[in-house]
Amino acid sequence: MAASKRILAVYLAMALIVSICVVPRALGANDPPEAKKVDEVFADVAKPGSPGCALAVARGGKIIYEKGYGLANIEEGVAITPKAVFDIGSTSKQFTAASILLLEQQGKLSVNDDVHKYIPELPDYGHKITLLNLLNHTSGLRDYLALFELAGVNIDSVTTDEDALGVIIRQKNLNFEPGSQWLYSNTGFFLLSVVVKRVSGQSLPEFAATNIFKPLGMSQTLYRDQHSSIVPGRALAYDPKERGDGFTIDVSYFEQTGDGAVHTSVEDLLKWDENFYSAKVGGTNFLAELQERGKLNDGKVLEYAKGLFVHDYRGLRTVEHGGSWGGYRAQLLRFPDQHFSVACLCNLANANPERRALRVADILLASEMKGPIPAAGAEEHKQAKKETVPVAADQLASYAGQYSSEELFVTYVLDAANGKLILSKIQNGMGGGFLQTSVHWELRPVGKDEFLADDEGITLTFSRGANQQITAFILGAGRSTGITFTRK
Repeated sequence: MAASKRILAVYLAMALIVSICVVPRALGANDPPEAKKVDEVFADVAKPGSPGCALAVARGGKIIYEKGYGLANIEEGVAITPKAVFDIGSTSKQFTAASILLLEQQGKLSVNDDVHKYIPELPDYGHKITLLNLLNHTSGLRDYLALFELAGVNIDSVTTDEDALGVIIRQKNLNFEPGSQWLYSNTGFFLLSVVVKRVSGQSLPEFAATNIFKPLGMSQTLYRDQHSSIVPGRALAYDPKERGDGFTIDVSYFEQTGDGAVHTSVEDLLKWDENFYSAKVGGTNFLAELQERGKLNDGKVLEYAKGLFVHDYRGLRTVEHGGSWGGYRAQLLRFPDQHFSVACLCNLANANPERRALRVADILLASEMKGPIPAAGAEEHKQAKKETVPVAADQLASYAGQYSSEELFVTYVLDAANGKLILSKIQNGMGGGFLQTSVHWELRPVGKDEFLADDEGITLTFSRGANQQITAFILGAGRSTGITFTRK
Protein backbone atom coordinates (compact mmCIF):
# COMPACT_ATOMS: atom_id res chain seq x y z
CA MET A 1 0.00 0.00 0.00
CA ALA A 2 2.82 2.39 0.93
CA ALA A 3 4.63 1.57 -2.33
CA SER A 4 1.54 2.35 -4.37
CA LYS A 5 1.16 5.67 -2.58
CA ARG A 6 4.78 6.51 -3.39
CA ILE A 7 4.19 5.66 -7.07
CA LEU A 8 1.06 7.83 -7.10
CA ALA A 9 2.98 10.69 -5.50
CA VAL A 10 5.75 10.44 -8.12
CA TYR A 11 3.14 10.37 -10.91
CA LEU A 12 1.38 13.45 -9.55
CA ALA A 13 4.69 15.27 -9.19
CA MET A 14 5.62 14.49 -12.81
CA ALA A 15 2.20 15.62 -13.99
CA LEU A 16 2.65 18.87 -12.11
CA ILE A 17 6.05 19.42 -13.76
CA VAL A 18 4.55 18.84 -17.22
CA SER A 19 1.65 21.18 -16.53
CA ILE A 20 4.09 23.86 -15.40
CA CYS A 21 6.17 23.36 -18.56
CA VAL A 22 3.33 24.13 -20.91
CA VAL A 23 2.34 27.40 -19.25
CA PRO A 24 3.65 30.31 -21.38
CA ARG A 25 6.34 32.45 -19.75
CA ALA A 26 5.01 35.72 -18.40
CA LEU A 27 6.45 38.93 -19.74
CA GLY A 28 9.35 40.14 -17.62
CA ALA A 29 10.46 43.58 -16.57
CA ASN A 30 13.53 43.38 -18.85
CA ASP A 31 11.60 42.31 -21.94
CA PRO A 32 11.36 44.80 -24.81
CA PRO A 33 8.13 46.82 -24.87
CA GLU A 34 7.25 45.20 -28.21
CA ALA A 35 7.30 41.69 -26.66
CA LYS A 36 3.55 41.22 -26.99
CA LYS A 37 3.75 42.03 -30.70
CA VAL A 38 6.55 39.48 -31.05
CA ASP A 39 4.42 36.87 -29.31
CA GLU A 40 1.63 37.53 -31.79
CA VAL A 41 3.96 36.37 -34.59
CA PHE A 42 3.91 32.91 -32.98
CA ALA A 43 0.29 32.87 -31.82
CA ASP A 44 -0.70 30.15 -34.30
CA VAL A 45 1.88 27.65 -33.00
CA ALA A 46 1.27 28.53 -29.35
CA LYS A 47 -2.16 26.89 -29.46
CA PRO A 48 -2.71 23.85 -27.19
CA GLY A 49 -1.40 20.61 -28.66
CA SER A 50 0.67 22.21 -31.43
CA PRO A 51 4.38 21.85 -32.23
CA GLY A 52 6.00 25.23 -32.51
CA CYS A 53 9.17 27.31 -32.34
CA ALA A 54 11.92 28.54 -30.08
CA LEU A 55 12.96 32.17 -30.43
CA ALA A 56 15.96 34.14 -29.22
CA VAL A 57 16.76 37.74 -30.16
CA ALA A 58 20.12 39.38 -29.46
CA ARG A 59 21.28 42.97 -29.65
CA GLY A 60 24.76 44.20 -28.84
CA GLY A 61 25.83 40.71 -27.90
CA LYS A 62 23.09 40.14 -25.33
CA ILE A 63 19.84 38.23 -25.58
CA ILE A 64 17.04 40.77 -25.24
CA TYR A 65 14.14 38.34 -25.66
CA GLU A 66 13.74 34.58 -25.76
CA LYS A 67 10.78 32.29 -25.53
CA GLY A 68 9.36 28.94 -26.53
CA TYR A 69 6.02 28.50 -28.28
CA GLY A 70 4.23 25.18 -28.61
CA LEU A 71 5.32 21.65 -27.76
CA ALA A 72 8.66 19.91 -28.19
CA ASN A 73 6.99 16.54 -27.69
CA ILE A 74 3.25 16.22 -28.22
CA GLU A 75 2.94 12.76 -26.70
CA GLU A 76 4.62 13.79 -23.46
CA GLY A 77 3.21 17.33 -23.37
CA VAL A 78 6.72 18.84 -23.09
CA ALA A 79 6.89 22.53 -23.90
CA ILE A 80 9.46 24.15 -26.16
CA THR A 81 11.93 26.38 -24.31
CA PRO A 82 14.90 28.42 -25.57
CA LYS A 83 17.08 25.47 -24.51
CA ALA A 84 15.26 22.94 -26.70
CA VAL A 85 17.50 21.31 -29.31
CA PHE A 86 16.52 21.15 -33.00
CA ASP A 87 18.01 19.75 -36.18
CA ILE A 88 18.87 22.92 -38.10
CA GLY A 89 19.23 21.35 -41.55
CA SER A 90 21.11 23.54 -44.04
CA THR A 91 21.75 26.25 -41.46
CA SER A 92 24.55 23.78 -40.58
CA LYS A 93 26.43 24.65 -43.78
CA GLN A 94 28.15 27.68 -42.24
CA PHE A 95 29.86 25.39 -39.71
CA THR A 96 31.19 23.20 -42.51
CA ALA A 97 32.45 26.27 -44.35
CA ALA A 98 34.03 27.55 -41.14
CA SER A 99 35.81 24.23 -40.63
CA ILE A 100 37.29 24.36 -44.14
CA LEU A 101 38.49 27.94 -43.61
CA LEU A 102 40.04 27.02 -40.26
CA LEU A 103 41.95 24.21 -42.00
CA GLU A 104 43.07 26.73 -44.62
CA GLN A 105 44.21 29.00 -41.80
CA GLN A 106 46.23 26.07 -40.42
CA GLY A 107 47.94 25.68 -43.80
CA LYS A 108 46.43 22.25 -44.48
CA LEU A 109 44.51 23.17 -47.64
CA SER A 110 43.50 26.02 -49.93
CA VAL A 111 39.98 26.78 -51.08
CA ASN A 112 41.44 27.01 -54.59
CA ASP A 113 42.55 23.37 -54.48
CA ASP A 114 40.96 20.90 -56.87
CA VAL A 115 38.57 18.65 -54.96
CA HIS A 116 40.18 15.65 -56.70
CA LYS A 117 43.29 16.28 -54.60
CA TYR A 118 41.32 15.05 -51.59
CA ILE A 119 38.64 12.92 -53.23
CA PRO A 120 40.42 11.27 -56.19
CA GLU A 121 37.59 8.79 -56.68
CA LEU A 122 35.34 11.60 -57.92
CA PRO A 123 35.07 11.30 -61.72
CA ASP A 124 37.10 13.59 -63.95
CA TYR A 125 34.51 15.72 -65.69
CA GLY A 126 37.07 17.57 -67.81
CA HIS A 127 36.93 20.68 -65.62
CA LYS A 128 38.66 21.71 -62.40
CA ILE A 129 36.25 21.77 -59.45
CA THR A 130 37.67 23.75 -56.55
CA LEU A 131 36.77 23.65 -52.89
CA LEU A 132 35.60 27.23 -53.43
CA ASN A 133 33.14 25.97 -56.07
CA LEU A 134 31.75 23.60 -53.45
CA LEU A 135 31.49 26.38 -50.87
CA ASN A 136 29.74 28.75 -53.30
CA HIS A 137 27.38 26.15 -54.92
CA THR A 138 29.00 26.71 -58.32
CA SER A 139 30.45 23.21 -58.80
CA GLY A 140 27.80 21.85 -61.16
CA LEU A 141 27.71 18.60 -59.18
CA ARG A 142 24.30 16.97 -59.00
CA ASP A 143 22.57 17.16 -55.62
CA TYR A 144 22.96 13.82 -53.86
CA LEU A 145 19.76 14.24 -51.82
CA ALA A 146 17.82 14.66 -55.05
CA LEU A 147 19.62 11.58 -56.41
CA PHE A 148 18.62 9.60 -53.32
CA GLU A 149 15.01 10.66 -53.79
CA LEU A 150 15.06 9.75 -57.46
CA ALA A 151 16.47 6.37 -56.52
CA GLY A 152 13.56 5.72 -54.16
CA VAL A 153 15.50 6.25 -50.93
CA ASN A 154 13.09 7.56 -48.28
CA ILE A 155 14.07 10.17 -45.71
CA ASP A 156 13.36 7.64 -42.94
CA SER A 157 15.87 5.18 -44.45
CA VAL A 158 19.30 4.83 -42.82
CA THR A 159 21.97 6.22 -45.17
CA THR A 160 25.68 6.66 -44.47
CA ASP A 161 28.67 8.57 -45.84
CA GLU A 162 29.48 5.53 -47.96
CA ASP A 163 25.99 5.56 -49.51
CA ALA A 164 26.21 9.27 -50.31
CA LEU A 165 29.72 9.08 -51.74
CA GLY A 166 28.73 6.00 -53.72
CA VAL A 167 25.88 7.71 -55.57
CA ILE A 168 27.95 10.86 -56.16
CA ILE A 169 30.90 9.11 -57.79
CA ARG A 170 28.58 7.16 -60.10
CA GLN A 171 27.41 10.38 -61.79
CA LYS A 172 28.82 10.67 -65.30
CA ASN A 173 28.03 14.31 -65.97
CA LEU A 174 27.69 17.70 -64.31
CA ASN A 175 24.68 19.99 -64.34
CA PHE A 176 26.91 22.71 -65.86
CA GLU A 177 30.54 23.76 -66.21
CA PRO A 178 31.99 24.69 -62.78
CA GLY A 179 31.75 28.41 -62.08
CA SER A 180 29.38 29.15 -64.96
CA GLN A 181 26.18 29.03 -62.88
CA TRP A 182 24.91 29.00 -59.31
CA LEU A 183 22.74 26.08 -58.24
CA TYR A 184 22.25 25.00 -54.65
CA SER A 185 23.74 21.54 -54.19
CA ASN A 186 24.05 19.56 -50.97
CA THR A 187 26.68 17.41 -52.65
CA GLY A 188 29.32 20.12 -52.35
CA PHE A 189 28.96 20.50 -48.60
CA PHE A 190 28.81 16.75 -48.00
CA LEU A 191 32.06 16.39 -49.96
CA LEU A 192 33.58 19.14 -47.80
CA SER A 193 32.88 16.97 -44.76
CA VAL A 194 34.89 14.21 -46.43
CA VAL A 195 37.70 16.70 -47.10
CA VAL A 196 37.75 17.76 -43.42
CA LYS A 197 38.12 14.13 -42.33
CA ARG A 198 40.85 13.28 -44.83
CA VAL A 199 42.85 16.45 -44.15
CA SER A 200 42.51 16.74 -40.38
CA GLY A 201 42.21 13.09 -39.36
CA GLN A 202 39.06 14.02 -37.46
CA SER A 203 35.46 13.64 -38.58
CA LEU A 204 33.63 16.91 -39.17
CA PRO A 205 31.65 16.41 -35.90
CA GLU A 206 34.92 15.99 -33.99
CA PHE A 207 36.70 18.87 -35.72
CA ALA A 208 33.81 21.30 -35.27
CA ALA A 209 33.37 20.33 -31.62
CA THR A 210 37.07 20.93 -30.89
CA ASN A 211 37.55 24.08 -32.94
CA ILE A 212 34.15 25.83 -32.87
CA PHE A 213 31.55 24.51 -30.45
CA LYS A 214 33.70 24.05 -27.32
CA PRO A 215 35.68 27.31 -27.62
CA LEU A 216 32.40 29.22 -27.91
CA GLY A 217 30.71 27.41 -25.04
CA MET A 218 28.07 25.86 -27.30
CA SER A 219 27.35 23.03 -24.88
CA GLN A 220 24.04 22.03 -26.49
CA THR A 221 25.45 21.80 -30.02
CA LEU A 222 26.58 18.68 -31.87
CA TYR A 223 26.44 16.86 -35.18
CA ARG A 224 24.10 13.89 -35.08
CA ASP A 225 25.93 11.45 -37.36
CA GLN A 226 24.45 8.26 -35.92
CA HIS A 227 20.73 7.74 -36.40
CA SER A 228 20.45 5.93 -33.05
CA SER A 229 22.19 8.70 -31.05
CA ILE A 230 20.35 10.22 -28.12
CA VAL A 231 20.36 14.02 -28.14
CA PRO A 232 19.45 15.48 -24.72
CA GLY A 233 16.65 18.04 -24.88
CA ARG A 234 15.83 17.33 -28.53
CA ALA A 235 12.44 18.39 -29.83
CA LEU A 236 10.69 15.91 -32.09
CA ALA A 237 9.67 17.11 -35.56
CA TYR A 238 6.18 17.01 -37.03
CA ASP A 239 4.16 17.42 -40.22
CA PRO A 240 0.52 18.48 -40.30
CA LYS A 241 -1.69 15.57 -41.32
CA GLU A 242 -2.70 15.68 -44.97
CA ARG A 243 -6.32 15.16 -44.00
CA GLY A 244 -7.98 16.38 -40.84
CA ASP A 245 -6.41 17.84 -37.73
CA GLY A 246 -3.33 16.62 -35.93
CA PHE A 247 0.29 15.86 -36.74
CA THR A 248 2.61 13.05 -37.75
CA ILE A 249 6.23 12.59 -36.68
CA ASP A 250 8.76 13.50 -39.39
CA VAL A 251 12.39 12.81 -38.48
CA SER A 252 15.26 11.54 -40.63
CA TYR A 253 17.73 8.69 -40.19
CA PHE A 254 20.33 9.97 -42.67
CA GLU A 255 23.79 9.89 -41.06
CA GLN A 256 25.92 11.99 -43.43
CA THR A 257 27.08 15.45 -42.40
CA GLY A 258 28.41 18.61 -44.01
CA ASP A 259 25.21 19.71 -45.71
CA GLY A 260 23.24 19.40 -42.46
CA ALA A 261 22.99 17.36 -39.23
CA VAL A 262 23.89 20.04 -36.66
CA HIS A 263 21.58 19.94 -33.64
CA THR A 264 21.51 23.03 -31.47
CA SER A 265 19.39 25.52 -29.52
CA VAL A 266 18.57 29.16 -30.21
CA GLU A 267 20.74 30.17 -27.27
CA ASP A 268 23.76 28.31 -28.66
CA LEU A 269 23.19 29.68 -32.16
CA LEU A 270 23.46 33.19 -30.79
CA LYS A 271 26.80 32.30 -29.18
CA TRP A 272 28.05 31.41 -32.67
CA ASP A 273 26.42 34.54 -34.06
CA GLU A 274 28.27 36.74 -31.57
CA ASN A 275 31.56 35.32 -32.85
CA PHE A 276 31.00 37.36 -36.00
CA TYR A 277 31.67 40.41 -33.81
CA SER A 278 34.12 39.08 -31.22
CA ALA A 279 36.17 36.97 -33.70
CA LYS A 280 37.10 34.66 -30.83
CA VAL A 281 37.20 31.72 -33.22
CA GLY A 282 39.15 32.29 -36.42
CA GLY A 283 39.85 36.02 -36.21
CA THR A 284 38.64 38.89 -38.38
CA ASN A 285 40.19 37.73 -41.68
CA PHE A 286 38.55 34.33 -41.28
CA LEU A 287 35.15 35.95 -40.71
CA ALA A 288 35.59 38.27 -43.68
CA GLU A 289 36.40 35.29 -45.93
CA LEU A 290 33.44 33.33 -44.60
CA GLN A 291 31.10 36.17 -45.58
CA GLU A 292 32.75 37.04 -48.91
CA ARG A 293 30.21 36.66 -51.69
CA GLY A 294 31.07 34.25 -54.47
CA LYS A 295 31.62 35.08 -58.14
CA LEU A 296 30.86 33.30 -61.38
CA ASN A 297 33.43 32.91 -64.13
CA ASP A 298 31.97 35.97 -65.90
CA GLY A 299 32.48 38.13 -62.81
CA LYS A 300 28.86 38.19 -61.65
CA VAL A 301 28.72 38.55 -57.86
CA LEU A 302 26.43 36.13 -56.05
CA GLU A 303 24.28 36.63 -52.97
CA TYR A 304 25.79 33.42 -51.60
CA ALA A 305 29.05 33.49 -49.65
CA LYS A 306 30.26 30.31 -47.89
CA GLY A 307 27.32 28.66 -46.19
CA LEU A 308 25.67 32.07 -45.87
CA PHE A 309 23.39 34.31 -47.91
CA VAL A 310 24.42 37.98 -47.91
CA HIS A 311 21.83 40.48 -49.11
CA ASP A 312 19.59 43.37 -48.06
CA TYR A 313 16.22 43.52 -46.36
CA ARG A 314 14.32 46.82 -46.26
CA GLY A 315 17.54 48.72 -46.91
CA LEU A 316 19.55 46.96 -44.20
CA ARG A 317 22.38 44.50 -44.83
CA THR A 318 21.63 40.95 -43.69
CA VAL A 319 23.55 37.69 -43.38
CA GLU A 320 21.42 34.59 -43.01
CA HIS A 321 20.74 30.96 -43.78
CA GLY A 322 17.67 28.83 -43.30
CA GLY A 323 17.36 25.10 -42.90
CA SER A 324 14.80 22.40 -43.64
CA TRP A 325 15.08 18.72 -42.83
CA GLY A 326 12.23 16.35 -42.08
CA GLY A 327 9.76 18.36 -40.05
CA TYR A 328 12.46 20.69 -38.68
CA ARG A 329 12.78 24.29 -39.88
CA ALA A 330 15.48 26.80 -38.91
CA GLN A 331 16.61 30.37 -39.49
CA LEU A 332 19.53 32.40 -38.21
CA LEU A 333 19.20 36.03 -39.35
CA ARG A 334 21.78 38.72 -38.63
CA PHE A 335 21.72 42.48 -39.25
CA PRO A 336 25.47 43.11 -38.80
CA ASP A 337 25.39 46.90 -38.90
CA GLN A 338 22.77 46.95 -36.14
CA HIS A 339 24.47 44.15 -34.14
CA PHE A 340 21.05 42.52 -34.08
CA SER A 341 20.17 38.87 -34.69
CA VAL A 342 17.18 36.54 -34.60
CA ALA A 343 17.43 32.77 -34.13
CA CYS A 344 14.22 30.87 -34.77
CA LEU A 345 14.03 27.07 -34.68
CA CYS A 346 10.81 25.14 -35.28
CA ASN A 347 9.64 21.53 -35.16
CA LEU A 348 6.72 21.92 -37.56
CA ALA A 349 7.21 21.53 -41.30
CA ASN A 350 5.01 24.48 -42.31
CA ALA A 351 6.21 26.85 -39.55
CA ASN A 352 8.27 29.06 -41.92
CA PRO A 353 10.84 30.50 -39.45
CA GLU A 354 12.33 32.70 -42.19
CA ARG A 355 9.11 34.69 -42.40
CA ARG A 356 8.74 34.80 -38.62
CA ALA A 357 12.34 35.98 -38.07
CA LEU A 358 11.84 38.83 -40.54
CA ARG A 359 8.57 39.76 -38.85
CA VAL A 360 10.36 39.91 -35.48
CA ALA A 361 12.99 42.15 -37.05
CA ASP A 362 10.23 44.35 -38.52
CA ILE A 363 8.93 44.87 -34.99
CA LEU A 364 12.16 45.31 -33.04
CA LEU A 365 14.07 47.28 -35.70
CA ALA A 366 11.07 49.30 -36.88
CA SER A 367 12.74 52.67 -36.38
CA GLU A 368 15.83 51.62 -38.37
CA MET A 369 14.19 49.98 -41.37
CA LYS A 370 14.56 52.06 -44.55
CA GLY A 371 11.88 50.60 -46.78
CA PRO A 372 8.34 49.24 -46.62
CA ILE A 373 7.51 45.72 -45.48
CA PRO A 374 7.42 43.54 -48.61
CA ALA A 375 3.98 42.40 -49.66
CA ALA A 376 3.09 38.86 -48.62
CA GLY A 377 4.34 36.38 -51.19
CA ALA A 378 6.53 38.96 -52.92
CA GLU A 379 9.52 36.63 -52.58
CA GLU A 380 7.79 33.82 -54.46
CA HIS A 381 8.40 33.41 -58.15
CA LYS A 382 6.18 30.73 -59.58
CA GLN A 383 7.23 29.25 -62.88
CA ALA A 384 4.65 29.29 -65.61
CA LYS A 385 2.99 25.89 -65.89
CA LYS A 386 3.48 24.12 -69.20
CA GLU A 387 0.31 23.28 -71.06
CA THR A 388 -0.75 19.67 -71.49
CA VAL A 389 -0.60 18.37 -75.06
CA PRO A 390 -2.93 15.59 -76.24
CA VAL A 391 -1.43 12.13 -76.76
CA ALA A 392 -3.47 9.19 -78.06
CA ALA A 393 -3.80 6.11 -75.87
CA ASP A 394 -1.87 3.89 -78.30
CA GLN A 395 0.96 6.41 -78.37
CA LEU A 396 1.06 6.51 -74.55
CA ALA A 397 1.41 2.73 -74.55
CA SER A 398 4.60 3.04 -76.59
CA TYR A 399 6.31 4.78 -73.66
CA ALA A 400 5.43 2.05 -71.15
CA GLY A 401 8.16 -0.28 -69.99
CA GLN A 402 11.16 -0.56 -67.69
CA TYR A 403 14.02 1.95 -67.80
CA SER A 404 17.27 1.65 -65.85
CA SER A 405 19.93 4.11 -64.75
CA GLU A 406 23.49 2.97 -64.04
CA GLU A 407 24.13 6.21 -62.19
CA LEU A 408 21.33 5.59 -59.68
CA PHE A 409 21.27 1.76 -59.62
CA VAL A 410 17.54 2.06 -60.15
CA THR A 411 14.80 0.90 -62.52
CA TYR A 412 11.64 2.91 -63.20
CA VAL A 413 8.51 1.05 -64.27
CA LEU A 414 6.13 3.05 -66.49
CA ASP A 415 2.57 1.88 -67.14
CA ALA A 416 -0.09 3.21 -69.52
CA ALA A 417 -3.65 2.90 -68.23
CA ASN A 418 -6.91 4.84 -68.60
CA GLY A 419 -5.33 7.30 -71.02
CA LYS A 420 -2.49 8.19 -68.62
CA LEU A 421 1.20 7.38 -68.32
CA ILE A 422 2.07 6.44 -64.73
CA LEU A 423 5.41 5.87 -63.08
CA SER A 424 4.27 2.98 -60.90
CA LYS A 425 7.37 1.43 -59.32
CA ILE A 426 10.91 2.34 -58.35
CA GLN A 427 13.17 -0.70 -58.04
CA ASN A 428 16.35 0.22 -56.19
CA GLY A 429 19.54 -1.83 -55.90
CA MET A 430 21.79 0.81 -54.29
CA GLY A 431 22.29 -1.12 -51.08
CA GLY A 432 23.35 -4.33 -52.77
CA GLY A 433 19.90 -5.82 -52.32
CA PHE A 434 16.83 -4.94 -54.34
CA LEU A 435 14.08 -2.79 -52.90
CA GLN A 436 10.83 -2.10 -54.70
CA THR A 437 8.70 0.92 -53.93
CA SER A 438 5.20 1.39 -55.30
CA VAL A 439 4.49 4.95 -56.36
CA HIS A 440 1.88 6.75 -58.44
CA TRP A 441 3.50 9.61 -60.32
CA GLU A 442 1.26 10.79 -63.12
CA LEU A 443 3.35 11.86 -66.11
CA ARG A 444 1.70 14.72 -67.98
CA PRO A 445 2.60 15.19 -71.66
CA VAL A 446 3.83 18.74 -72.32
CA GLY A 447 5.62 18.38 -75.64
CA LYS A 448 6.90 15.91 -78.21
CA ASP A 449 8.30 13.00 -76.16
CA GLU A 450 8.36 15.23 -73.05
CA PHE A 451 6.46 14.52 -69.82
CA LEU A 452 6.26 16.21 -66.44
CA ALA A 453 5.57 14.71 -63.02
CA ASP A 454 4.33 18.00 -61.55
CA ASP A 455 4.10 16.89 -57.92
CA GLU A 456 7.64 15.49 -57.98
CA GLY A 457 9.21 18.29 -60.01
CA ILE A 458 10.79 15.98 -62.57
CA THR A 459 10.89 15.99 -66.37
CA LEU A 460 11.26 12.94 -68.60
CA THR A 461 12.41 13.58 -72.18
CA PHE A 462 12.29 10.42 -74.28
CA SER A 463 14.61 9.58 -77.17
CA ARG A 464 14.07 7.28 -80.13
CA GLY A 465 16.21 4.93 -82.14
CA ALA A 466 16.56 4.62 -85.90
CA ASN A 467 13.23 2.77 -86.13
CA GLN A 468 11.49 5.48 -84.07
CA GLN A 469 11.10 3.11 -81.14
CA ILE A 470 11.51 4.60 -77.67
CA THR A 471 15.01 3.68 -76.41
CA ALA A 472 15.62 5.87 -73.35
CA PHE A 473 14.72 9.03 -71.50
CA ILE A 474 16.70 11.84 -69.92
CA LEU A 475 15.52 12.82 -66.44
CA GLY A 476 15.77 16.32 -65.07
CA ALA A 477 14.92 17.19 -61.47
CA GLY A 478 15.88 20.71 -60.46
CA ARG A 479 19.23 20.24 -58.74
CA SER A 480 20.06 17.05 -60.67
CA THR A 481 19.69 17.01 -64.44
CA GLY A 482 20.69 15.00 -67.50
CA ILE A 483 20.37 11.53 -65.94
CA THR A 484 20.02 8.81 -68.60
CA PHE A 485 17.57 5.92 -68.21
CA THR A 486 17.89 3.18 -70.85
CA ARG A 487 14.98 1.00 -71.83
CA LYS A 488 15.41 -2.64 -70.78
